[in-house]
Amino acid sequence: LFLGSPGQKHEFFVDMTCEGCSNAVTRVLHRLGGVQFDIDLPNKKVCIDSEHNVDTLLETLKKTGKNTSYLGEKSAQ
Repeated sequence: LFLGSPGQKHEFFVDMTCEGCSNAVTRVLHRLGGVQFDIDLPNKKVCIDSEHNVDTLLETLKKTGKNTSYLGEKSAQ
């Protein structure tokens, strides 16, 4: 499934401390749908590739109850 323009990756900080935290992030993102993402637990970062806008993604991540912020766009390597 091709989702919009390639390389539209957004990086977010999510204050994750354990597997449970990253599982919560995985859950809310799967529920949103239409996202591909990588979770970097040690660095507390979530990189999301999606057509959804940043506000939607941020609101979704905040549903985990974790401290979350938008770090910026990440260009495709």
